[in-house]
Amino acid sequence: MSQLNMATSNINLKDPKYYFNRELSWLEFNYRVLHESLDERTPLLERLKFLAIFSSNLDEFFMVRVAALKQQVQANVIKLSPDGLTPSEQLITIRNRLRPLVKEQDHLFEYTLRSLLIAQGIYLINYVDLDQEQRTYLHQYFEDYIFPVLTPLAVDPSHPFPYISNLSLNLAVIVREPDTNEERFARVKVPQVLPRFVALPKELRHQEDDQTALWTGVPLEQVIAHNLEALFPGMIVQECHAFRVTRNADLSVEEDEADDLLLAIEQELRKRHVGKSAVRLEIHTSTPESIKLRLMEDLELEEIDIYDIDGLLGLKDLFYFMSIPRPDLKDPSWSAVVPTFLQRVKEVVDGNEDGKIEGEGEDIFSLIRHSDLLVHHPYHSFVASVQQFITQSAYDPDVLAIKMTLYRTSGDSPIVNALITAAENGKQVAVLVELKARFDEENNILWARRLEQAGVHVVYGLVGLKTHTKVILVVRRESNKMRRYVHIGTGNYNPKTAKLYTDLGLLTCREELGADLTDLFNFLTGYSRQKSYRKLLVAPFSMRDRMIGMIRREAEHCRNGGSGRIVAKMNALVDSPIIEALYKASQAGVKIDLIIRGICCLRPKVEGISDNINVISIIGRFLEHSRIFYFHNGGDEEIYIGSADWMTRNLSRRVEAITPIDDPNIAKELQEILGIMLADNRQAWELQTDGSYIQRYSSDNGPEQSSQNIFMEMALKSAGNV
Repeated sequence: MSQLNMATSNINLKDPKYYFNRELSWLEFNYRVLHESLDERTPLLERLKFLAIFSSNLDEFFMVRVAALKQQVQANVIKLSPDGLTPSEQLITIRNRLRPLVKEQDHLFEYTLRSLLIAQGIYLINYVDLDQEQRTYLHQYFEDYIFPVLTPLAVDPSHPFPYISNLSLNLAVIVREPDTNEERFARVKVPQVLPRFVALPKELRHQEDDQTALWTGVPLEQVIAHNLEALFPGMIVQECHAFRVTRNADLSVEEDEADDLLLAIEQELRKRHVGKSAVRLEIHTSTPESIKLRLMEDLELEEIDIYDIDGLLGLKDLFYFMSIPRPDLKDPSWSAVVPTFLQRVKEVVDGNEDGKIEGEGEDIFSLIRHSDLLVHHPYHSFVASVQQFITQSAYDPDVLAIKMTLYRTSGDSPIVNALITAAENGKQVAVLVELKARFDEENNILWARRLEQAGVHVVYGLVGLKTHTKVILVVRRESNKMRRYVHIGTGNYNPKTAKLYTDLGLLTCREELGADLTDLFNFLTGYSRQKSYRKLLVAPFSMRDRMIGMIRREAEHCRNGGSGRIVAKMNALVDSPIIEALYKASQAGVKIDLIIRGICCLRPKVEGISDNINVISIIGRFLEHSRIFYFHNGGDEEIYIGSADWMTRNLSRRVEAITPIDDPNIAKELQEILGIMLADNRQAWELQTDGSYIQRYSSDNGPEQSSQNIFMEMALKSAGNV
């Protein structure tokens, strides 16, 4: 053994110093989201959108991740994270990192973006800055539309502190008895059934010297706060202060004990609407210490759970401003295109009485028989590809069976409607609806019931596992034989998010993949215990071992005098065995590029450990969601796409599927996609050894290369639009 190999073999790759904390890594991801609001190159209303996303992301982070850590602390769990922190230590580090981020968010909105909005004729102003005419209008608006839905709740010995629902915005009100001067405490909930921002009518929009203001309005809570006398007649309103509560909203269903999983999840969802224990209290910085302490006591929170906000609370409501008709203040509009290889496909007209496929051209099945098809969303139309595949399958008289997984779909899903049509047309339809898809459980229960009522075979998943894989299997009778058509994707079957998320999908009729999906659906719906598959990498069975095996194979090529190369794109990298295998491959000389949007627990560029590993994150107008895995394999290249990230939950606690790409043209196309992303110098951030990220910028002499812009241009060319 060489001295170098001896030195590296003595290194403990499980040492916590070689791992980033997953929660802090997620906070760094959310900072990159916030930076899109800070970046002056981002259009103004898009900057508001990214502030809203940052805030919404934080809500979910507290409801799930922080809540879980607090539960571990309460249960006296002392197990260390891979980076060597206890749950209580993680909560402290989260707090220390998050405080300056929240302050930066508030400062950006209050002192930068508000002024920029005013310069564009958009006035989000404070109630105290209104003129008398505007106040008169809002007073009448309050009496007509707001007052009837408000419910003030007194808090005193005969009125216990009310339950504060999850993510609700509230006013803590102090009123005084005029006869006794005794102060009393009350809570007023800002109703979520009303718009968060109250717009003034056109004739009252004028503000200062601007007589052509596009929009003028005030926050709803301020309208309520300045009209509180109507809620407390005979009392003197002393003061009021806004606060917002976040609660543990993760579901806890004992699947082994649940006779009816759907019913058990429905019961848990009722609890989520109000939430369990409080995990965060947001208050304005002007809130007196006495009110803060009272809220902390009643909500059973500590100082670490309090976040002082210097401005508006609940900035996720800034999504409202994306409805303002100012396209010049938004990203250029984008409509997914239909590439030339799909333009020959006949279209199904929904509601066609005789169930025939209309129009000239080929059916989608003949197109797939000719060659495998790769679709890249949101650049390629989801409706004209995946949705059309399902819809044609529903109407085609030669299709006998459709099987698919539904993890998340839209509220008015045309895909579900197509599946119902298929069942009504006498086809065998089986759908696995994942009831445990976080924050989509209610929607999925609705679809499950609709599908069952239509005669679809609905399965709710497996005990202890979430079914996260994105697959469709269509069985079609052709010339006295059965042919299986499949779609294997990286994203959800959701036409709405397909416009916002970058995802890939493979349409093919390769026999081995069809056979694999047949076996996989038998596992999902029956008592099959099959763990090996012909082509697919399936979690929780073979995927981790196969991935680690391919990583080790690259290292072996290097040790034998060859070269090794790995490029992997995913949403998150957390799994310790995978990270350890990547470290060993780097030590052997394998060149590794990782494109990881969110959490990355691997520490790159550590001398002797990860010298050969580079990590970038791409944040842009579309959410990077596709997963691609490339291995050089001594020149016999292999490339895969699928639903799984390199996270422990994906590899051990979920049903996932990743498919190899056998078509050389598609393999080349995927390599081109990876190459374009690695060259991005507009939306790409490089992970540093200390855990920070540095955004790439184009050099003075070089052109700016935004991978997402390039993919839009490529899509237009593929459709013959350029």
